[in-house]
Amino acid sequence: TATNTAANTSPTAASASSDLNGFAVHNACAALARRLQPYRDEHPDLPFAKVAKIAYLDRCQLTEAGHYATPDIGFDWQKNQGLLYFYFTQGVALAEVELDLLTGAHTTRRVDVLMDVGRSLNKAIDIGQIEGAFAQGQGWTTTEEYLYSPRDGRLLTQGPGNYKIPSALDIPRDFRVELLEPRGPSPLKTIFSSKGIGEPPLFLGSSVFFALRDAVMAARRQHGVTAPLHIECPATPESLRLACEDEIVELTRIPHEQRQGTPFAVRI
Repeated sequence: TATNTAANTSPTAASASSDLNGFAVHNACAALARRLQPYRDEHPDLPFAKVAKIAYLDRCQLTEAGHYATPDIGFDWQKNQGLLYFYFTQGVALAEVELDLLTGAHTTRRVDVLMDVGRSLNKAIDIGQIEGAFAQGQGWTTTEEYLYSPRDGRLLTQGPGNYKIPSALDIPRDFRVELLEPRGPSPLKTIFSSKGIGEPPLFLGSSVFFALRDAVMAARRQHGVTAPLHIECPATPESLRLACEDEIVELTRIPHEQRQGTPFAVRI
C-alpha cells in the first residue's frame, strides 16, 4: 500500500485493506490466469511452474496490476440519498470483572466476544485483530486519561509514565473469541464474502467499563448509597474508588467552603 508500488493506493485504514487490496490482488490473479490459459490448455499435464516457464520463454507478459474500487457506494448529502457503506458488521461482548474496593484497581476475569466477520479470510488473523481492537477499547474506557493544566491548558499526560495504555496484566485472564460466519451462501459481494475487522471490535472494550459500573453499583448498595451514580469514561482506579462512596471516601471530602487554590490538573 505504498505509492512507490501503486500510484493511487489507499491507506491501510478504516478496516478497508482486505476489501480493497484483497480484491485488487484477486483481479490481478484472474487476469494472469486468463493470459496463461492457452499455455495450460496446450500443456494440460505440466505443473504450473513449468507452464509459467514456457510462457516466459514465449515472452508472455507475466506481470499484472490489479485495481478494485468498492461498487455501489456514494451519498448525496443534499438529497440525503445513497449508500454510505457497502455493508455493516456487528458484534457482542460480555465482560466479568473483579473490583478492589480498597484501591479501585480491577482485574478483567473473563471476556466473551462474538464477532461478525462474514466468511473469514484467515481465522487466526481475524481473532488477533478482534483481541487487539478490544484491548484498545478497554484502555480507552478504563485507563487512558487526559489531564490538562488549568493554568495554561497544557496536556499533562504525555508519556507512558502518566498516560496509561493497556498492559499485559490488563488483558482478560480468560479471553474467548468466536467468529459469526454465515451457514449458507452469502450475498456479500466482497473478497470471498469476508468483512473488514480491524476497527469494529474496538467499542466492545466498553463492556469492561460497564461491568465496572455494575461492580461500583453493587458496592454502593452494600454501603446503603442510593444516590444516582455518575461515573465518566475512562473509569480509572481513582474514579472507581471515589465512586464507591464508603466511609473512607466520606472522611476525605473537603467542604466546598474550605477549598482553596487551583487544582493541579483538570479532566476534560
